[in-house]
Amino acid sequence: MCGIIGYTGHRPAVPLVIEGLRRLEYRGYDSAGVAFVQAGALEVVRAAGKLAALEEKLATQPNTTATSAIGHTRWATHGVPVERNAHPHCSNDRSISIIHNGIIENYQEIKADLTAKGYTFTSDTDTEVLVNLIAEGSKHQPDLLHAFAWALRQAHGAYAVCLKSIAEPDVLYAARMAAPLLLGVGTGENYIASDIPAFLPYTRDVVFLEDGEIVIATPSSWQVRTLESLEPVTKPIHHIQWDMQAAQKGGYRHFMLKEIFEQPRVITDCLTGRLHADNDSITLPELDALPIPRRLHIVACGTSYHAGLWGKHVLEHWARVPVNVEIASEFRYRDALLLEEGDAVMVISQSGETADTLAALRIAKGKGIPVIGLCNVVGSSITREADAVIYTQAGPEISVASTKAMCSQMIVLVLMALAWAQRRRTTHAEALSAAHSVAIVHTLRALPQNLHDALPAMHSRAKEISRAYANAHNFFYLGRGHCYPLALEGALKLKELSYIHAEGYASGEMKHGPIALIDQSFPTFALALDDALFPKVQSNIVEVQARAGRIIALTNAGVDIHADDVWVIPTLPAPLAAFMALPALQLFSYEVADYLGKDVDQPRNLAKSVTVE
Repeated sequence: MCGIIGYTGHRPAVPLVIEGLRRLEYRGYDSAGVAFVQAGALEVVRAAGKLAALEEKLATQPNTTATSAIGHTRWATHGVPVERNAHPHCSNDRSISIIHNGIIENYQEIKADLTAKGYTFTSDTDTEVLVNLIAEGSKHQPDLLHAFAWALRQAHGAYAVCLKSIAEPDVLYAARMAAPLLLGVGTGENYIASDIPAFLPYTRDVVFLEDGEIVIATPSSWQVRTLESLEPVTKPIHHIQWDMQAAQKGGYRHFMLKEIFEQPRVITDCLTGRLHADNDSITLPELDALPIPRRLHIVACGTSYHAGLWGKHVLEHWARVPVNVEIASEFRYRDALLLEEGDAVMVISQSGETADTLAALRIAKGKGIPVIGLCNVVGSSITREADAVIYTQAGPEISVASTKAMCSQMIVLVLMALAWAQRRRTTHAEALSAAHSVAIVHTLRALPQNLHDALPAMHSRAKEISRAYANAHNFFYLGRGHCYPLALEGALKLKELSYIHAEGYASGEMKHGPIALIDQSFPTFALALDDALFPKVQSNIVEVQARAGRIIALTNAGVDIHADDVWVIPTLPAPLAAFMALPALQLFSYEVADYLGKDVDQPRNLAKSVTVE
């Protein structure tokens, strides 16, 4: 979850590292720090809170001439978010310093052994244990590289680490195991980082590291070696096409708002090259080598899980593929995981580094089940380990709360359903007809422009309605059919952005318990779109109103509905109507949070890429 950047080159390193950490703020953090060698001493400056607190501390330090440094933004996993737990951490003799993402699962055992040897610890972190283990290794290993590898072989768990030493002030040592880390290759300079934006203004040439690899970087060279044997590894350099403009707010108040308004372009990008203009057929060559599964297991977390729940409707209805959707953290710890021949697993993750989802992928592969990865980030762990990968092509998503990523995931799930229906049409009598498929494709082609035209009015209406409900302490979101996953997502967005307690329910479940909570101060956001299930949703709305509950009804023109606030959005055929409903839900949550003065792009306690359990 945390941000890592290491630099070695010819530029003033500390300002560059701070700049890189600022571009990684989207990952979420609670403290920050830097380390560099100055006048033969290892200097470490750390601060709790935002980067501004770290910069205030650095302003009181003598000007540094260091041209190599490491920097870190921490999201607490071991120990409370205070300065003594912030990274970087130093060895007892202050000869080496390290930054670390992930969790060393056996750190308590290692700590006990080191304590018995006379080491002392000032933090609660596993990272301080690791850096002292490396220092211990230096006593009997031929050099720091061998000591680094010796220590990492004993560390069980997940890590991305970057190491500096007094003895080699211009050398960076780094390694990864089940946590993202990569190398940026420049001219007379090199970078280590947890994500590409950290160094993107300086180089677009990237080397993606695999689990169990170590990189050694100097200003003029770099090499990758295996952790186990330290044998050299030949690695390709990838050139990244997008630039930092994609990570700027572009005049919007927040990244989240910008990313909501980017959804028309995201849909266009996701459809490009996948719809045939001549016959309206679907092309997904990524899936050509895999048979249509007997049963598909979709595994994901959070917003990606909701996208999977929504995708179940289109995959079963159009492609006639039975679908199970499971939360990754539950899937991976099931006592009896019933995966059978002919099944496939699809893992969905925006970052491609989500720890539970990645673990689920590995379990499925271990059982010989083919895995499809649905991901946004090229070169991420999931994309490298899955048997087939479909990229959502959403571009960088900076706001912690996911918006355009979910939209792109849903579009890919639609394309999958259409592609599989197209393949089964000759063998499965209930498969989606060619005429119906063409109608869906025509709707998809028009969707980006229709959504682009609708978003300004949606934003205005969201702003109006949000003011009337911003003081609520609780919220229900109700939906049926394909709108039920949207209700879950709407509730998730409201709670994570505004900190208002919100729950999403299948509308028919209200009378089975939750309706007991309804009163005048407990509003309900009902998805009441013009589809076959509208009469049922309308009945549920009446049930809430009979108990004095206030209703926001998200609906379509021409629908006869009575509510405290009626919000009309453009009509699309179900289930594609979700592409109009989703941004409305996102905009409502955004406006409530912004009105309440919350940190919209970086909600408290949250991080963008959840790389620990």
